[in-house]
Amino acid sequence: MSIQLYNTAKRQKEAFVPRDPKNVGMYVCGPTVYDTAHIGNARPAVVFDVLARLLRHEYGDDHVTYVRNITDVEDKIIEAAAANNESIADLTARTTKAYHDDMAALGVGLPDREPKATEHIDGMIEMIGVLIDKGHAYEAEGHVLFDVPSMPDYGKLSGRNREELIEGARVEVAPYKKDPADFVLWKPSPGDMPGWESPWGKGRPGWHIECSVMSKAELGEAFDIHGGGRDLIFPHHENEVAQSCCANEDSTFARYWVHNGFLTVEGKKMSKSLGNFFTVRDLLDKASKLENCAGEIYRFLLLNTDYRQPLNWTEVGVENAENSLNTLYTAMQKLEDVGAELSVVPDTIVDHLKNDIDTPFALKELIAIAKKANVASDQEERAILKGQLIKGGQLLGVLQQSVDDWFKGAAGSELDGAAIDELIEERIQSKKQKNFARADEIRNDLMEQGIILEDGPEGTTWKRA
Repeated sequence: MSIQLYNTAKRQKEAFVPRDPKNVGMYVCGPTVYDTAHIGNARPAVVFDVLARLLRHEYGDDHVTYVRNITDVEDKIIEAAAANNESIADLTARTTKAYHDDMAALGVGLPDREPKATEHIDGMIEMIGVLIDKGHAYEAEGHVLFDVPSMPDYGKLSGRNREELIEGARVEVAPYKKDPADFVLWKPSPGDMPGWESPWGKGRPGWHIECSVMSKAELGEAFDIHGGGRDLIFPHHENEVAQSCCANEDSTFARYWVHNGFLTVEGKKMSKSLGNFFTVRDLLDKASKLENCAGEIYRFLLLNTDYRQPLNWTEVGVENAENSLNTLYTAMQKLEDVGAELSVVPDTIVDHLKNDIDTPFALKELIAIAKKANVASDQEERAILKGQLIKGGQLLGVLQQSVDDWFKGAAGSELDGAAIDELIEERIQSKKQKNFARADEIRNDLMEQGIILEDGPEGTTWKRA
């Protein structure tokens, strides 16, 4: 079975056929680093992390290049730096590190390449010059704008007509525009505003030109997959298509456009005014588990809805995700006495992921394997099932914590593992001395602190509730 992806440009699911199986390229729009990432920002990071894992599984690590950019020049960054009374360099360095830390807690690996917009200003100036020379852009009052009517099939990605395009872009009314739909490639930077020298004066690039240039620099004029959130289809990705197709000799640009759906919180659009706006850091800090364990719960929830559909973030959903992971880690705990046969990733999980990144069904299959492992008695079968859990978990980016960390690693607990072990030993000695009242007291005290004791043939084990 070949990988099937829903291609926004074709409005249908298609078999993925790379331009070159030995050089598969994927570009995903990364963060604009002016503030910490909210949970909606995390969805594309997690979704395309899984797609990158799948591509590497199919084509080999050395034959896949995953590029995710950092937008470190943009008006929101300038405004935030001024509001925080800090330099743009300090702001972007701080928020880039925060983004990396938060995504790492969600199990999101670093891309193969991570270009920054400020590293490609010369390339942007060059591409803008080419667009001007080809008659697709013009200078006006210190601005350079893309001439939308010069591209007859503008709007082909989003499928919008001209009226929808103008309305959807919330176009800036400006007297220097030839057409209301024209968009900025370069804008002036007066006074001490950050900017770079160019043939059109000191200025800074428009947002859209940045990704056109960075994707070309890292993957070439044409590549396989371009990804991002659904909100980027128009105007950002539409304008990328216009710039790249008109400037480059190869007008193919990206062959497959993959977009994830929106995220709501308890059925409502995320908004600070509604009090339902959560950054990833907010969620990690308030969790009762260690950061990476909490991050894995949030990752599971993000993957438990079809990536193209709206995702409703709820407290119940978080609880259900944790319960599902408890099932998986319980199976791993019961399999600790056997080695793992790691030769094969379960075909059922791979096939679900090949079917347009169907992570919900892939997760269900992983849980089914765990339930099967719980009742298996043959040691060889248990070793195979353990290997399937490990390999399937690696492909999905779950089951990445140790069993001990998962069950014993609560954040902010007053009792550490050594203290709990001491109380368990005291309870054992109390039972030997027939001081059952003290033994029960220890169990109850631990239970009040969220520590569950489990007595078995091999002794007493514990985990956090």
